[in-house]
Amino acid sequence: MSHGIKRVALLFAGGPAPGANAVISTCAISFIRHGIEVVGIRYGYSNLMEYSPATPLVEGIHYKNLTEPSLRRTRSKEGIIIGTARANPGKHITAPEHLDDPEKAAPMKRVYDALRSIDVDALVSIGGDDTLKTANKLKMYQDRLPGELRRMPVVHVPKTIDNDYMGIDFTFGYFTAVETLGTEIRNLHADAEAARSYFIVESMGRSAGWLAYGAAIAGEANMVLSVEDIHGKYLSSESTPKRKVMDTEMVIQKIVRMMRHRQEKEGKEYGVVVLAEGLAEFLSDDILKDVPRDDHGHISVANVDLGKMFAKKVSAEFQKQTGLKRKVIGLQLGYECRCARPHAFDVMLGSQLGVGAYRALCEKNHNGVMVSVSGQLDLHFVPFENLVDPKTLVTVVRFIPPGSDFHQLARFLESSATE
Repeated sequence: MSHGIKRVALLFAGGPAPGANAVISTCAISFIRHGIEVVGIRYGYSNLMEYSPATPLVEGIHYKNLTEPSLRRTRSKEGIIIGTARANPGKHITAPEHLDDPEKAAPMKRVYDALRSIDVDALVSIGGDDTLKTANKLKMYQDRLPGELRRMPVVHVPKTIDNDYMGIDFTFGYFTAVETLGTEIRNLHADAEAARSYFIVESMGRSAGWLAYGAAIAGEANMVLSVEDIHGKYLSSESTPKRKVMDTEMVIQKIVRMMRHRQEKEGKEYGVVVLAEGLAEFLSDDILKDVPRDDHGHISVANVDLGKMFAKKVSAEFQKQTGLKRKVIGLQLGYECRCARPHAFDVMLGSQLGVGAYRALCEKNHNGVMVSVSGQLDLHFVPFENLVDPKTLVTVVRFIPPGSDFHQLARFLESSATE
């Protein structure tokens, strides 16, 4: 018991991902089997941020005790057994000095006080890059506390179906999401062939193209485009060093060239195009001016509806060039894959990460590390400072490297004559 941990909290934040319960279950069981109590914080940081001594946390409403009987056969279960939310206690902390500002740090103080009010000694944070930023800020907040106050070590488990995380090869949920979306795309391909039409599918993938590319490859789509592909002639004159703006007309021309090649050279009047939702961030300011943003500053891409926007324009341009009408349908895909039954690999990966969180806290006495795996699920631990910019407290997104073998694979498999 050199770690001094008697009670640990598990918290999941951000969008759901298949394999979440594998992480939660194996992590909790690891602690329980070593005599450590485990509480699951319900709905991310939302309840913790509303804590005050006058409104204490209530078991069964704000958190629940996790026990071995309650965790039986949950590893492969859909959903998230402790729920999730996007509430962000570090919203106003964008530089280290903000942690010394009582007003800006107030939500973080409420989180700390809430956890200590139920005797939590350590926190396992599970979530995406935004949740990693919050975990790092909570650690930094505690580093500034007076010496007599208890510090709770924090470790983080990376989660995102987008697979755009630095410090780990693949994130849990990615392969399940790819398989689910790939199946949807194959079904749409059959529909398109039967009706001589096209589908333009907007795939989840906010910052990078890993999910869109994986789904397109698995689903045998005819073209896939993501933020990594917007450069050179596909950039608008509105672009600045701080913000890229997409030349939508050039992208539409690229899609129509592919459609014409398939029809004129291959006799195919149908197909599927996949667009990563992150392309919405590259739209002009005029289009995005009324689009709401979340607590982390990201636009609500669901309100943009990229697939339908491009479908209408592509259909009109195809008719303009050929004189032929071609039905082009825009769809958004992604929500259906976030709580799908997890793929075996995601269960194994999630399980190793869950056990890794226990080992980081209790065997390694770590604080401020992200649990990671490489190779044959070999565990290692990455310090927060290697993943978060020390000045801006922002994480670095992992993009698909242009010209990489993965990038070239999609280009090799898609329909020809797109340049």
